[in-house]
Amino acid sequence: MSNSSRRVFLASSAAGVFAGAAGRWLPAAEAPAAETPEARSFPLIGFTKPFIDLSFDATADLVAEVGWDGVEVAVRDGTSTHIAPARVEEDLPRMVEALGKRSKQLAIVTTSVVTLDPAGERVLKATAASGIPRVRLGFFKYPKDGDPAKRVADLHATLADVAAACRDLGIQAGYQNHSGAGYVGAAVWDLHEALADLDPKNVGACFDIAHATVEGGLAWPLHARLMADHLVAVFCKDFFWERNDAGQKLRWCPLGEGVVQKSFFDWLKTTGFSGPISQHHEYGGLGTGPALIAQLKRDLARLREWLAA
Repeated sequence: MSNSSRRVFLASSAAGVFAGAAGRWLPAAEAPAAETPEARSFPLIGFTKPFIDLSFDATADLVAEVGWDGVEVAVRDGTSTHIAPARVEEDLPRMVEALGKRSKQLAIVTTSVVTLDPAGERVLKATAASGIPRVRLGFFKYPKDGDPAKRVADLHATLADVAAACRDLGIQAGYQNHSGAGYVGAAVWDLHEALADLDPKNVGACFDIAHATVEGGLAWPLHARLMADHLVAVFCKDFFWERNDAGQKLRWCPLGEGVVQKSFFDWLKTTGFSGPISQHHEYGGLGTGPALIAQLKRDLARLREWLAA
């Protein structure tokens, strides 16, 4: 779609989008700062990846039972999704409705969007029309050969285009830092450069403290400070390094049993951020039914403990 066509597309939907946005959580950059760090109350939500097979009503029941304020829901390509992108207009409002009956919010839509092609625009428009304030974008990868700086510049150009679309639609996009040599944003410095000069009200970072610690080790406080003015959401999980015959292997684990430090959350309370903290659960053995709910409750209890201390 041409740039001018995209503008027509976005403008034609803006009025309806803004009307549907009432009552949702404000983007982090617009939320009023608390008077003191101790008075802060972050919305605590869960990524639905471990229970994407549940119906919308069953998902809402689980969220209420665990005690989260809301959820992050995947609407992306592949099998690891809760809502198929092809059904986003029909199913996203159904998920919002099911959660609303339990006084829960759909705070973030996780997507595969990396360019404003027709499929990407469709997801963004449906997100805004459903009154959901945030989207997580898809990933950019580094080529095996070539100039890494050129790829960062490519991401900056894409994020600038996404920012314009999000401004028109009244939503906020976030790009997640993900560990791994192939991911643009893994080093965090590259994501900081890609976000340069872009308004965080429109596009910023979904800062993942676990992935930042995987890549940065003891340097995570520096990486966190780099992202402080760009935070859209914070992603929370834990891991440790396990030695085997092949060397060191990353193992995901319940929050508080790995190397992610409580001091990150102490720092977070001193910033102006007041958006959602989304809990991710990548470790095995979560189970289903009551066992799953019990483990999710334990992770939430640990997060609340760390935030309260």
